[in-house]
Parts: sequence; structure tokens; C-alpha cells
Amino acid sequence: MADEREVQEDTQKDKYLTFRLADESYGIDISVVIEIIGIQPITTVPEVPEYVRGIINLRGKIIPVVDMRLRFGKDFRTYTDRTCVIVIDVHEVPIGLIVDGVAEVLDITEDHIVPPPSLKAAQNRYIRGIGKTGKADENITLLLDWEKLFSPEEEIAMGEMPALAGDMNENGN
Repeated sequence: MADEREVQEDTQKDKYLTFRLADESYGIDISVVIEIIGIQPITTVPEVPEYVRGIINLRGKIIPVVDMRLRFGKDFRTYTDRTCVIVIDVHEVPIGLIVDGVAEVLDITEDHIVPPPSLKAAQNRYIRGIGKTGKADENITLLLDWEKLFSPEEEIAMGEMPALAGDMNENGN
């Protein structure tokens, strides 16, 4: 089993699923991506941060969904047929990331990744690096550090959302 996992990790090394938020290109390590789905009906959950849009029922599994525009402090944009949900595994908690659209899977090797600039106004805590892509590396893709997208407290709260959804259903809400 360990050998099979190592082979899978090796084939996914340097691969990033790229997606759009407004005019910016982002990438997330393909190894944490479970699946990509179209926007689903979202059930709102009370007393969660604004960027946590609620929960979806994906083939019987309750998954919290986060609007990445709101998470990154951008304006909300009405969902369209291009809007996607990227379901990722964050420390064994499936979380859906709502994005404007998915682009492609890119190979971005370490020699094409530079650290994010150190800006005093912004901490860049969600950005692991900047991938130089395209011909002559003129395009850039902001590579997310999926382990820093959510604090441990946020991960725990989102992990508890499926149980909360069960309580809501039992109470007739």
C-alpha cells in the first residue's frame, strides 16, 4: 500500500489545479483535490463567517462550502454556470471552495516557483509561492498554501458542520 501511495504522490508532484477569481489565476496542489463540481444548492448555516456560504449535500455527504472571493476579501459575485466548487481534503475534512471557474491542471516545477513578495500591507499567509507559467514565464499563478487557508479552529468548526446539519434536519429546520 505504501508503494502505491508513493507512486500516486510522485505522479501528482508539481501539479496544480488552476482556477480564476476575478482576473487572477490561482493554483492548488492537485493532491488535495477530491473532485470538481458545478455550483449546487447551498443551505445556509447560522452563526458562521460570511465567507462560509453554508453546506451542500454531495451524494449524501454534507460538505461546508467557502466562497473564495469572500475569503480573500473580494466583492461577492453572483454565481453563474461557470462557477465551480473544488472539493478538497483539508486534514481529512472535505471542504468545497467556490471559485469563478476552473482552468486546467498545470505542471509547475520548483524552479518555476518564487516566494511571494514580502509586503508590509499584506501578509500573504495563504500564498505558498508564485508560479511562473506560460510562454517565457510571462504569466503568474498564485499558488495557495492549502494548509493555511483555514485556522485549526475553522477546520474544527467546518468538520462539525455535517453533524449540525443532521441536528437541523431532526429539528425540522
